[in-house]
Amino acid sequence: MKKTLILAALMAPALAACQQSGSDSGGSGGGARQQIRVVGSSTVYPFATAVAEQFVRNNPGLKAPIIESTGTGGGMKLFCAGVGAQHPDIENASRRIKKSEFDDCVKNGVKNIIEVPIGIDGIVLVEGRSGASFALTQADIYKALAANPFGKGQNQAKTWKDVNPALPAVAIQVYGPPPTSGTRDAFAELILEKGCDSDPAMKALKGSDKDKHKDLCTKIREDGVYVEGGENDNLLVQKVAANPGTVGIMGYAYLEENADKVKGIPLAGIAPTSETISSFQYPGARPLFFYVKGEHLTAIPGIKEYIAEFAKAWGPTGYLARRGLIPSPADKLAAQAAAAQELKPITADGLE
Repeated sequence: MKKTLILAALMAPALAACQQSGSDSGGSGGGARQQIRVVGSSTVYPFATAVAEQFVRNNPGLKAPIIESTGTGGGMKLFCAGVGAQHPDIENASRRIKKSEFDDCVKNGVKNIIEVPIGIDGIVLVEGRSGASFALTQADIYKALAANPFGKGQNQAKTWKDVNPALPAVAIQVYGPPPTSGTRDAFAELILEKGCDSDPAMKALKGSDKDKHKDLCTKIREDGVYVEGGENDNLLVQKVAANPGTVGIMGYAYLEENADKVKGIPLAGIAPTSETISSFQYPGARPLFFYVKGEHLTAIPGIKEYIAEFAKAWGPTGYLARRGLIPSPADKLAAQAAAAQELKPITADGLE
């Protein structure tokens, strides 16, 4: 991680230069900029910076990529804003692109969107090493964090025991990602919605009123119990480690990297490990992606080489596995390699 931070610091001056050259280009093709610009997910960020470091070593004639941790949602807005040097080339994502985002891209001239899966991650809940060592279910988490649990009024739960008598009487205090984060989106889908749908009435509501279902199932309380930790997951780790009894929500890579400070909380009886996540046995397992702007492939030097470097690194013996990325199963790895080599744009079919 120290190397990653150093790389980011070295690239900061280049970001300003890139933005200046982009504004000079008139947005007509991206050729004025000589560096790859990547935005998006804080979960994918450490993997992207590790690849950028190796890319520089293997391609001395090319400049270091600019990697920004903006969150998946924030990155999608930047990525889809248009074509040209002032717009990013690649978007890191801890969830799949949404249909609405795809449509925004197309509306703004970004019509050739290339999707490359890169591996698997897990949304994990962690506590400090001296924490209470309790296990949770999706229903426990939903009851603790929902603004209006099951549509029965404002959430009044103060301790974990209030939501489940089997849990300790520890005050609910959760540090988690902001709304711009793909981790927040995936947390809502994989954990909050599943907990909400443990109630048959809520599950039925999804079929009759999807918008109301989403509001009741994914809106998080705003009374201070849930604290948005920003896009810096390392800072979130520090907060949880320094405050016994608190819980943090983050990607598995940050748990593995900080195992001396925090420990994973089992979800639905399954501990977050590389094995349970790679098999999707762990309920919070999710695929990771990056998206490439096809219009920039030949206009910005190094994009194809950067993609090729990523593809060399994401296998079971690749260096990203040592950084916490969980490699996809063999059949999925083959599909990933094909996507990275063929670079075919996707369509909106199957997007939600």
